[in-house]
Amino acid sequence: MNTYPLSDLAALVGTELGTSGWLAVEQGRIDLFADATGDHQWIHTDPERAAAGPFGSTIAHGYLTLSLLPVLVSDAFALEGVSRRVNYGLDKVRFPAPVKVGSKVRATVTLVSYDAGRMKLRVVVELEGGERPACVAETLTALFT
Repeated sequence: MNTYPLSDLAALVGTELGTSGWLAVEQGRIDLFADATGDHQWIHTDPERAAAGPFGSTIAHGYLTLSLLPVLVSDAFALEGVSRRVNYGLDKVRFPAPVKVGSKVRATVTLVSYDAGRMKLRVVVELEGGERPACVAETLTALFT
């Protein structure tokens, strides 16, 4: 994992900060997310019905994939001199490809901007063996020393 001092962040705009390790997305995680959000659509939670559906298996909720960003980004790089990171918001979010149950995902993180304790990251979540990313998002994070 790459580690950067907070004082160097402004000079790193446009730099790829790192890539996380692979994370498996299993049915148990999908079911827990469905329970937490109340979104029990069959495409996510009914393996038998989903096997005959458009993807041949259940798929993760797009918002589940998005909710994995904090763990994936934290695995991709670290900042020295930061006591905490607080999600400030999102700009662009897209889900170009579904995350089928049993897939592995990882994130590549690029620093888009840094100003006054706020950073914008471009996070591309790729699927192992996939042609298109599962998620592309611009995240906004407030940094505290």
